[in-house]
Amino acid sequence: MTAAKRILICDLVGLARNGAGEPDVSEVKAHIEAKGGVFHHGLWREGEVLAEGRLHFFHAPDLACAADFIAAAGQGQYDAVIAAATTVPEACPFPEGGVRMGAGTGNMHSRSWGGPNGSGGAAPLMNTPGFNARATAQMVMKALLHFLPDLPFALLHERVMAGTFDTSRHLKDFPTHGLAGRRIAIAGFGNIGSAVAHLARAFGMVPVIYSRPHHREKIERAGFLSARSIEAAATATDVVTLHAGLGQRAADGTYENAGMLDAGTFTRMNRAATVINFDRGECLNATDLQAALAAGQVAHAAIDADIFVDEKTGAISGPLAPYLPLARAFPGRVLLLPHAAADTDHPTRVAAARQAVDQIIAAITTRTVHNLKGDLPKGYADGGAVLPPWASG
Repeated sequence: MTAAKRILICDLVGLARNGAGEPDVSEVKAHIEAKGGVFHHGLWREGEVLAEGRLHFFHAPDLACAADFIAAAGQGQYDAVIAAATTVPEACPFPEGGVRMGAGTGNMHSRSWGGPNGSGGAAPLMNTPGFNARATAQMVMKALLHFLPDLPFALLHERVMAGTFDTSRHLKDFPTHGLAGRRIAIAGFGNIGSAVAHLARAFGMVPVIYSRPHHREKIERAGFLSARSIEAAATATDVVTLHAGLGQRAADGTYENAGMLDAGTFTRMNRAATVINFDRGECLNATDLQAALAAGQVAHAAIDADIFVDEKTGAISGPLAPYLPLARAFPGRVLLLPHAAADTDHPTRVAAARQAVDQIIAAITTRTVHNLKGDLPKGYADGGAVLPPWASG
């Protein structure tokens, strides 16, 4: 490699703050430099001279909308890209490939690798699975514990502080039902779904797993119940949580797992069930969820998905947007998060960013692809999966 290569990093690589109050990029910057690369703050400027034979990483985490992204990278200004939640537009070419920090690649639309499926492109599409599994699974349990057991901590605290609660007289008015013995349906048994299953079992719950057929042996070997459909998994359960991803995108732009949790699933669950979707907002049918909430079939729902606000008009968009009316209609019963569960843990983000850097370096310098999504482009070798030590595989 003699020419300089430019790699765009369009999301934060550190979520903690440094002494100046800015996002701390020092760990990833040091990692890049130890690998012989060069770390740059901000976008590459036309005419900027770069050292030849080096990989130059440009950290520009503020490309919030498609127009800004296309303006910065739509004319081939960069050879490769590393992203997390930011959507990489189809119109932006990255001939050396792209890596998503985290599982799934639904936001990686560049035509260079053929879109989010990584099908038919000339460049490789990769991700870093497993890095955010523990953080996401813990947040799923936090959401569950937000609703169940339904002991009103805030109210009890207020009454204690006001001097209006007497344990001997009033405690009987707050019966609860713990998690032990409750059935929880889990869609997906990848790194996140597996972590949720193990945490749920630690609380005494009974996980029932629906996943791809090749996961069935692993599910049963771990001692969990396996179901052959999401409907079967959800039957007579108290909780359902989604971790299957959007799946493959069809030619018409739809995804195979869009709306996988719908009225047909809700009616099979126990009455007053809890629904958690910390996967992709589109995996849940919002219209059917509204009906289930109104009927009392679903008592509580927690959704964690992307939401965007147009700085000029204030217009709200993104997969979380359809759930805003539900939260207003059912106050206290619907909890909405802005795709925060998997992306707010600093050590996880740093570890995933380091791995993404390593994968881009390998793809550019040795034509070796790790954690490939979709097709292996001509001229590349598949280096297999690379997972963090804590991932279940």
